[in-house]
Amino acid sequence: MLIRLILLLSALFVVVAVGAYLFLRDARYLKWAVQLAQFVVFLLLVFVVLYLLERFGLSAWRVFN
Repeated sequence: MLIRLILLLSALFVVVAVGAYLFLRDARYLKWAVQLAQFVVFLLLVFVVLYLLERFGLSAWRVFN
């Protein structure tokens, strides 16, 4: 639920920032959109690694103990 909310808010912010860039032609807004997109991708990768660790690493640990 929290991941969906973060994705929704960040996608909304990226759309607004790109729209502001297209309307105002200020590169600052495009830079913000790119930085936020990079940060969201990083967060998703961290989430995927933690999910895989929990799913496979910890379950395998319980089998052998």
